[in-house]
Amino acid sequence: MAQVPQPLDALAVRTWCTLALQALGRAREEIDAINVYPVADGDTGTNLYLTLESAAAAVEAVFAGYETGAAADAPRPTLADTIQAMAHGALIGARGNSGTILAQLLRGMAEVLAADDGSARDDARMLRLALRQAADSARQAVAHPVEGTVLSVASAAADALTGAEGDCGDVARAAYEGARAALMATPGQLAALKRAGVVDAGGRGLVEVLAALVETLTGEAPRPPQGIHARVESAPPTASLEREDARTDTCEDLCADESGPAYEVIYLLEADDAAVARLRERLDALGDSLVVVGGDGLWNVHVHVDDAGAAVEAGVEAGRPYRIRITHFAAGDVHTGGAGRPPRERAQRAVVAVVPGEGLAALYEEAGATAVLARAGEPPASGELVAALRRAHAREVVLLPNDADLRHTAAAAAEQARAEGVRVALIPTRSAVQGIAALAVHEPERRFDEDVVAMTSAAGATRYAEVTIAERQAWTMAGICQAGDVLGLVDGDVAVIGSDITATAETVLDRMLAAGGEMVTLVLGDEAPASVAAHLEARVRETYLAVDTVVYDGGRQGPPLLIGVE
Repeated sequence: MAQVPQPLDALAVRTWCTLALQALGRAREEIDAINVYPVADGDTGTNLYLTLESAAAAVEAVFAGYETGAAADAPRPTLADTIQAMAHGALIGARGNSGTILAQLLRGMAEVLAADDGSARDDARMLRLALRQAADSARQAVAHPVEGTVLSVASAAADALTGAEGDCGDVARAAYEGARAALMATPGQLAALKRAGVVDAGGRGLVEVLAALVETLTGEAPRPPQGIHARVESAPPTASLEREDARTDTCEDLCADESGPAYEVIYLLEADDAAVARLRERLDALGDSLVVVGGDGLWNVHVHVDDAGAAVEAGVEAGRPYRIRITHFAAGDVHTGGAGRPPRERAQRAVVAVVPGEGLAALYEEAGATAVLARAGEPPASGELVAALRRAHAREVVLLPNDADLRHTAAAAAEQARAEGVRVALIPTRSAVQGIAALAVHEPERRFDEDVVAMTSAAGATRYAEVTIAERQAWTMAGICQAGDVLGLVDGDVAVIGSDITATAETVLDRMLAAGGEMVTLVLGDEAPASVAAHLEARVRETYLAVDTVVYDGGRQGPPLLIGVE
């Protein structure tokens, strides 16, 4: 369906995000399939999609903030509001080398478009300047720029605007045509692409993003370039997960002479410019594919290294790293020189679970599950859950969202995986302690339906609670709480308001055990008092006969304490 042309304003940014996300969703598998540089791990399309999904969510949050309770004549979001949100969302959600570069491209555009939001501005001129700044800033963010990559495609898009006339739609179309031509030239610039017979995957994704910009500003989707899907179109129309196995073999055969570091390290970093400059030098000496994007005290760091610990330590020395992700490239990946290794056989069954802290993530993974870390205020998006379902690499998957607010997100991810040929059962767990109960009875040797029924029953038989700290004054089921009060929530509702974590936890536990129970599970967060576990264990032992207690370390999980009673 044709879009209505839009001026360069807040609504245009929102539409651009929506169309670009849809385009990357459609092209994700194709882009993953041609990913051979810098690492042939088949995830460029997925990383671009997840990065833009985070950007789109940030833009929607801006509109939601203005629309909630707003009168008809209330102020609306500005271009500056939305383009800055888009750039910030991409920065904090950037995945992989390609996603990190895309985040910097959007930041470069935001630096220009947010600088002047007055009504007398020349939109076409601003868009030309924004695309130029995007290309230049992305190139500067990469330690060792390589031609034939997304950087070349971005630069060509900006170069095509020299002397370009017309309105914003004409500017966007010229940039798209320049990027499209540059993309088709990438195999001649990079040997790995030429050997594989493909165009650059990151550049392919950028062309989709620019096509969405053209459609936003003109109302017409540009025609895709001929030959852009060459190797993908020639592949047999098998299920997507089977194509991934075939793609691994192809990449290994084509690029077997390449090798490199074993780990990808990504983290957000709060640091000043001088510290980041020193960090760049330190990381450049440790590995390759170094990209550092951001500014104004918040950065996204991406690097491939053999010593992941040293890369994180360098971040600690520079400032405060967080949301740290370390990925070990599979032994069969081209990047680790594992040519000739047969494709990894898919498991029959796996469990994927969303968990609120590093400690629980380790616990779930020790039990054989694939863990998706959810930090406070940063729930995983559907694309992240889909990526985890693929990473589980199984024919049957049990999905544990462990949060009532994630039920729709998890359902969407499950549907996507089912469309790719994976049998997925979504168990509506509302807390990590319910997930622990379900995982405890998981038996892969059982029939799938029987296993799901047993896990569902165990989760449903587990009452859950948490002890947390109120952030602000609010009305609750237990009365009015003030900021700083200790809240005891049972099955999602505030049941106790107190002033001490240990005392409140004891009251909550007594209320839960009043209805009976055989097993108490305590998950301690970093902010829990050191003595709370021993106190509650003693309380259970002295007051409730034949009730066992098990304690786990949840790490930085948000609430100081999670409680489960089976």
